Amino acid sequence: QVQLVESGGGLVQPGGSLRLSCAASGSIFSINTMGWYRQAPGKERELVATVTSGGSTNYADSVKGRFTISRDNAKNTVYLQMNSLKPEDTAVYYCNAGVVSPFLQARDYWGKGTLVTVSS
Repeated sequence: QVQLVESGGGLVQPGGSLRLSCAASGSIFSINTMGWYRQAPGKERELVATVTSGGSTNYADSVKGRFTISRDNAKNTVYLQMNSLKPEDTAVYYCNAGVVSPFLQARDYWGKGTLVTVSS
């Protein structure tokens, strides 16, 4: 079993910054792509950013230039640095990881989410 635990959410004023973290633990051989998704009230869950094990990144157009995703493979942790936050960034942010078990079975895992609220 694998657990993903997010941290770092909270209330921030427009223009402010937050850094989200997500640590994976459990029965892990390796982790392929890790990413962040978000779901705003009344909307579908959407991709925010992903990073491969080799460090290649992908971003939603809405966050390019403002958010930076990174990972520490030794710690099985992914980060999301969010700058110049806007009210429309308000959402529950979910961590996702493609985990390969010691039995070489691959499966997607999700965290429980962390709430980010951007408001004055």
